[in-house]
Amino acid sequence: MSAGAAIALGNFDGLHAGHRAVIESAREAARRRQAPLGVATFEPPPRRYFQPGAPPFRLMTECRREIALNAMGVDQIHLLKFDSSMAAMTDREFCERVLVGQVGAVSVSVGFDFRFGKNRMGNAENLKRIGADLGFEVKIVEEVASNGEKVSSSRIREAIERGDVVEAGKALGGYWIVDAIVDHGEKRGRTLGYPTANMQLGEIVHPAHGVYAVWTREDSETGWRPGVANFGRTPTTGLRDPLLEVVVFDFEGDLYGRRLHTAFVKHLRPEKKFSGLDTLVAAMKQDEAEARSILSGLTPPVL
Repeated sequence: MSAGAAIALGNFDGLHAGHRAVIESAREAARRRQAPLGVATFEPPPRRYFQPGAPPFRLMTECRREIALNAMGVDQIHLLKFDSSMAAMTDREFCERVLVGQVGAVSVSVGFDFRFGKNRMGNAENLKRIGADLGFEVKIVEEVASNGEKVSSSRIREAIERGDVVEAGKALGGYWIVDAIVDHGEKRGRTLGYPTANMQLGEIVHPAHGVYAVWTREDSETGWRPGVANFGRTPTTGLRDPLLEVVVFDFEGDLYGRRLHTAFVKHLRPEKKFSGLDTLVAAMKQDEAEARSILSGLTPPVL
């Protein structure tokens, strides 16, 4: 048995079909070499390092990514610290110090458009040549397309930002799922008959403001509950920073401080300012009825 690992290398934000193809390439190499299957990704993402002021763009948290990778049977998860030292490495230095010295790769699988090293100097073909010198094989995975277009994290982000969570879910191979810690809010929802679990999305990409049918579960649960969520600034009751507010149907309990996973199923309507609380509550009742109807015919997520 090999002492090293077969590594899938990339950003892996969202684990869409293109990412999964790279991991499957590494899995085949792991079987062939009787080696562990590993995934190596960068933390923080290089985009955040080079653009610290950029708006939130992640499709999933580290927590969600770890859950998904474990479910895929990945043996090792390597979070490669992307800092000034790594940003300054040449392509060969990265291979020597990180892939060989730190990760111990005997095989590396990457997407066809993978770039690495100082000023993105290295590409997949460079990696293959350097790997031959250093003693690890390199597998290059070709483009994965859907409806004639490349599957990419950028396209999925754009779909989420316009509220098309159905399209985003298809590209991700399921639902788009976010997770965050439930925080104390204004507690106005409970006075309206709709107590909400309030969460900041942090580095997660912001969906279009509005109301969504969702599945949701608390971190320690395995089963999912139906619900409805609003992401936005609550213009009726007073503008504030964008917040995710989830109403969990038929649930009684305290979720403060708990991690809640929320799977976006369908955008129901844009956020709007109502003339008063009566019309707001009437709209919330309609949202609940529509969400219940949609979710009753669907299967919740697995993880």
